[in-house]
Amino acid sequence: MASGEEEATTFLSRAASSLPPPHAIRDLLFHGVCVRCIFRLFGVSEYDDSCPLLKASTLLSLLKERRNIPNAISENGSIANGLTQCPYDPHASGNEQPYCSVCLGILQFTNGHDQDLRTCEGNSVSVLTSAITEILKKEAHQIDGFSIEISLPPVVSANDRAVWLYMKRRYASEEWFIGKLLSQQISVKDALRSLVTTSLESCLGVKSSSSSFCIRLTYIHEEASSKLQCSMQKFHGFKIRKTETYCKEHMVDDLCGKNETISGEFHRCDSDAVVHCTLNAMQDDAFSELFMLPPEKTNNGCKLTISCYRLTVYIGGRYLKFSRRVSQSRWMIEDERMGEASVEEIIGSNTILVCGGDSYKFHAAGREDIDVRMLGSGRPFLVEVSNARVMPSMANIQEIADKINNSNDKYVAVRNLKLVGSEAWNLLREGEAEKQKQYAAVVWISRPVTEEDFNKISSIKNLDVLQKTPVRVLHRRSPMDRKKIIHWMMVDKIVGTSQYFLLHLCTQAGTYIKEFVHGDLGRTHPSLGSILGCRAEILQLDVTDVKMDCFD
Repeated sequence: MASGEEEATTFLSRAASSLPPPHAIRDLLFHGVCVRCIFRLFGVSEYDDSCPLLKASTLLSLLKERRNIPNAISENGSIANGLTQCPYDPHASGNEQPYCSVCLGILQFTNGHDQDLRTCEGNSVSVLTSAITEILKKEAHQIDGFSIEISLPPVVSANDRAVWLYMKRRYASEEWFIGKLLSQQISVKDALRSLVTTSLESCLGVKSSSSSFCIRLTYIHEEASSKLQCSMQKFHGFKIRKTETYCKEHMVDDLCGKNETISGEFHRCDSDAVVHCTLNAMQDDAFSELFMLPPEKTNNGCKLTISCYRLTVYIGGRYLKFSRRVSQSRWMIEDERMGEASVEEIIGSNTILVCGGDSYKFHAAGREDIDVRMLGSGRPFLVEVSNARVMPSMANIQEIADKINNSNDKYVAVRNLKLVGSEAWNLLREGEAEKQKQYAAVVWISRPVTEEDFNKISSIKNLDVLQKTPVRVLHRRSPMDRKKIIHWMMVDKIVGTSQYFLLHLCTQAGTYIKEFVHGDLGRTHPSLGSILGCRAEILQLDVTDVKMDCFD
């Protein structure tokens, strides 16, 4: 006996007690149920791709041999309990169904794909594994683990229930069926996940885990799904609105996972979840009136889409901006660039170059004008990298920092660059609202500055200021009043001039510093000009510190 057949026989000796007798298996095979579905319908979880010889004919002959039972079918075509023998002959040509009537070819691995899975020999999970491996190579993904996401059409669950109700009607009185429960089944999704995970771990040499790298298998069957929708519409009182509350209360993660929107499946998944919930709420009698028991045979299998992607990678740090010709974000007016570059592009382009992502998003804790430098400890920022081909290591993070800090232009530098989790987003947003900022500004006033002016400015603590939306940003900000606090101010003299000085100040987040100095036509009050009783203008401004417990 060949080793494969020995393995199949050994497996059957363990699984035989869970499987139905040959006449029931013959019945299921006649109605187009594949061997893998027969095993999972009866809760047998051990059967995997290592038993390729367990085809319909092999299964029937080995099962009869292991149970040591004679053929219970008499010459006139009836079985022991008087039921009529189904005319299934596993050796007859044309009886082997290309697509299972329950899983729609999913567990037979005969599903169409851009790289046609049927061109490979056999119905092995290695066919699917090979297709996934080719995608990984083509898209140059580097992985040290993976997780699998599976999306199946709801009709597969309906088929599971339909074939079970059929068996219940036909075999409920037989001893082998007594005590069997629908809940004991292994779902198509769980069976598929087990098969694919084992095969991929062996092929890729990495383990399945809660990895940020996802392999998503999306199956659709438009014809069967369309028929399911028609059946659902016949179900009296079925309206999406009526099931929304039920879905919210009973929906589980695998009906609509957290990452559905990544692959553009949100609306379809949302609709599928409603169908799942309605099916779960449906009584057996109502289900039996709407669906064929068992499911009808099909000549078409599910179509499979394979997508491989990494969940968003977050890299945080603090940036310094040394040029007054560099904006924070890319700034275009009528297709003309304003400034020479942007912090966003300098940091983002170097990050995506090292990580190999599809795209990036740049976020910062506040912003400075293009003509304002960002000095001191820097401004906290976060870069989201979509579908990074490389999960950045400490060496990769350092490479990003070196590329930015050692550039010829010296426009921008980064510090404390690190790989962070998605929780850094909330930390950035919360800190932005609560932070204090320190500035240094070169100020001119319309009269000679006095020692009394210096003392007056330096004595101010926690000054309340009311600012209307500045004139210069009214085109993009809503008109409103903002109450802000100037925590303290200090003054340094500038040698050789009587009307210029260096103003240091610490303010509440969101204070408009330029307007606080010149008053903005009275829209900011009090202002430095009104405090000194003269005209005041700001000539240069630098941010010298952003006080936040973020990426320090």
